Order: sequence, then structure tokens, then C-alpha cells
Amino acid sequence: MAGIIDLIGDTPLIEIKLGASGASAASSASAGARVFAKAEFFNPGGSIKDRAAKAMLLDGIKSGALTKDKTIIDATSGNTGIAYAMIGAALGFKVVLYLPANASQERKAILSHYGAAIVQTDPLASSDGAFLRAKEEAEKYPEKYFYPNQYHNPQNPLAHYNGTGAEIWNQTKGQVTHFIAMSGTGGTFCGTAKRLKELNPKITAINVQPDSPFHGVEGVKHLRSTLKSGFFDETLIDRFVEVSTEEAYAATRRLAKEAGIYVGISSGANVFAALRLAKTLSADETVVTILSDNGLRYASDSFWSER
Repeated sequence: MAGIIDLIGDTPLIEIKLGASGASAASSASAGARVFAKAEFFNPGGSIKDRAAKAMLLDGIKSGALTKDKTIIDATSGNTGIAYAMIGAALGFKVVLYLPANASQERKAILSHYGAAIVQTDPLASSDGAFLRAKEEAEKYPEKYFYPNQYHNPQNPLAHYNGTGAEIWNQTKGQVTHFIAMSGTGGTFCGTAKRLKELNPKITAINVQPDSPFHGVEGVKHLRSTLKSGFFDETLIDRFVEVSTEEAYAATRRLAKEAGIYVGISSGANVFAALRLAKTLSADETVVTILSDNGLRYASDSFWSER
């Protein structure tokens, strides 16, 4: 019998096909490479962040740094926090999380339902502000907290090196030619890209950026204007591409209405960028991206009704 954390990983790889009706040339599927995406919303916590949270917490237990008398503390934009809260509840640990006050109401509710304590931070300071507040509290009371520090913990990218990257390689039977995705901490991108490039150095890794520091793609970073994680390795990036908030919103709506795939905004941005890239490639190439989380935690966002 599997426990809840044993269900993390081994997510399906699904082909992305969007009809051309009402679509721009950049985002409609036509001639070009095939596009696939890792459906990370199949993880029990509903996002790809389950992978890193599991790796960091189990490593803490193994090392003796996380004991039953300590509370798990970290900063989050939502998804990693949900994973901490889920795993903490399953393993019997208290969890306190610092997140920007403008995180979606659904994310706050999920955290609360798992029993986590929430400290809301200045929304104008974004995830960087939450990180600095959590770090300060953890350093002030080291005897009280276990601080996995998702922005600097090597277990974060390692979870994707061992898991996500290897799974993509196996699921495409080694046919993947391009990996393209956005970054929050960068754990997914760096760990996955490193594993794929070791398996085939010819694989192109493309980092997707919001087109402005002030964007509406929750959970990701505009890397040129924010703090970078300690493990973020720009040498793994072959090039950057930009996606606007409006393009991300539109692609997210289209995935739900035209493909039956109900996901969050960063997933929409990833798919928009992947489909745009695919149109520049040949039919014998394969693009893989990430569907980071499910759309339920964005259900109240106004962008769903925009046109």
C-alpha cells in the first residue's frame, strides 16, 4: 500500500494540440515539431513542486536536521508551500509558510486546509520579500525550525535531475530535442536541463521569461530583476524567450476550452512558448515543456473571463 508521498513523480507526458480556430499564427498548432508536456498536476499536491518538497524534507529527516520537535518553515508563492503542507500533514510535522499577500485565495485556502500556518508578506516585494522574511525568522530561532530553503537547497534541482529529466528522456524514448520552460526557483529547469544535456548534449534548453518585471504569471520570476537561487546555472540555458502576461492568459484559457487541460498561468506561458518554438522546427524534432499545476488554485482569477 502506497502512502501519499509515494505517489509523487512518474507523471504522464501528453501531446499538446490546440485547434487553429481563433488562434494567432504564433500559438496555433500546425506544421512543425510535435509538442509534449509533463502533466505535473497529476502529483497528489497538484503541482510539480511536490517533487522538490519531498526531496528536501526526506533529506532533512535522513540527515537528522528535521526532527519531530521542529516546525518546517520556508517562503513560497504557493505551490511549494502546498507540497510542504501536504507532506507535513502526512508525516506529522507542523508547517509555517511565508507568502506574498497577493497569492491567490485558493492557494491560501488549500494551505489552511492542510493545517499550515500562513504569514502574509508585502505583495510589492513579491517572492523575494517572502524569502527574506522566512530566512530572518529561521535564522533567529534555529532550535525551533527546520528551514529547507527551496532557493538554495541542492535537493531541489536534484529532484528534477533524478526524476523529471530522466522521465522525459524515457517517455520520449530519447527523441526529445528541445526542453522549454519558465523558472521560479529554477529547480525544475536546471535539474531537468542538466539531466537531458548529459544524456544528449545536442538537446536545446530554452528558458521562458515574463516580458516585464511587473507581470501576472504567478509563481515565476523575471530573472534579470529578481534574486536568483543559489543553484541557478545559466550555463544550462541555450537561449531566453519572452512571453507576455496576456499571451500566457490566452493560452491558459485555450488549453481548458480546446484541449480539456485545466492548468495554471505558467503552464499557459510554457505551452504558448513551446508551440511558437515548434513552428520554427522540423517535423522530426520534439519539444517538451511543463504543465506546472492545475487550474483549480486560480479559479477565482479574473483572466478566465477575458477575451
